[in-house]
Amino acid sequence: MPTDSILYATRQYLGIDPTVIVTLIPIKRGASGRTIVRVKAPGRDPFIGIHWTDERPDSDNFLPVAKFLKASKLNVPEIYYEIPHRRVALVEDLGDTDLLSLKGRPFEKREPYYRSALQQIDKLFYSKGPKDFELMPPFDESLYRWEQDYFFDHLVEGLLGMDAGELRSSPEFTGLARRLGTSAKHLVHRDFQSQNLLLKDGKAWWIDFQGMRRGRQEYDLASLVYDPYMNHSAEDRERILGIWEDISEDRPEQTIFRDCATQRLMQALGAYGNILKNRGDEWYGPQIPVAARLLMEVVADTPLEKPLAPVLAKASEFVP
Repeated sequence: MPTDSILYATRQYLGIDPTVIVTLIPIKRGASGRTIVRVKAPGRDPFIGIHWTDERPDSDNFLPVAKFLKASKLNVPEIYYEIPHRRVALVEDLGDTDLLSLKGRPFEKREPYYRSALQQIDKLFYSKGPKDFELMPPFDESLYRWEQDYFFDHLVEGLLGMDAGELRSSPEFTGLARRLGTSAKHLVHRDFQSQNLLLKDGKAWWIDFQGMRRGRQEYDLASLVYDPYMNHSAEDRERILGIWEDISEDRPEQTIFRDCATQRLMQALGAYGNILKNRGDEWYGPQIPVAARLLMEVVADTPLEKPLAPVLAKASEFVP
């Protein structure tokens, strides 16, 4: 049992015997498939226990990526104790307040955390990458096509019950994957959105970074700007891009940024469809029309507008 492994690691870490009461409080966060609990023991500040399986290929990268990011001076939780062969780790408790919890607050309240998050993306851009372990396979044409197929499988066909045959063979989608797959390769978080940014001490802290790999920096930026959970207004999206321009002294090239936003929103919609239909997590249902409307806006007046129009029209009216 995952909790047994976390409890065993806790007793080893703290040097306590089985008579000492240890409390494990489940934390439901995201859809990573891991077991995450808050650990409370007498006389100690709480910390987080994490157990993962080999179900997802990126899970075993959690420990090496965490150490790499910490060494690179990025804000990630400290690892207190680990038993890699049991796939368990005890890490710093950053609390429960994430960026999503500030949804609806004035942008001025959110601005420092966006700035903190983007400063770290800029820092990651200049990192040379790890030398002592292998990252997940980089974003290339085949991975972008996999994300598109994920969208076709789980959103278009699986949830909406539509035929995705013409979309799969459309040169517009293969062209998008080819354009992105032959471009720059920098380190990216890969799931850089409001649930994966915890807020502590006035700064944003990264979690769920085990899928880090090489790709386009604009993919992470688009993930934050076009985050369906936050559903930013056009004005707030522009403010976030203004923060990025202030930090990097540059603005993302419009076509590349739009392509990354298109790709990311399709991936997100595929994930929502999969989680809702196959895992029964209804929290993701309301995210589907939001993401569909954002994607409609992103592809407007592009070659992808026409082939996606029927799908996005139906998805934008989706009711769980």
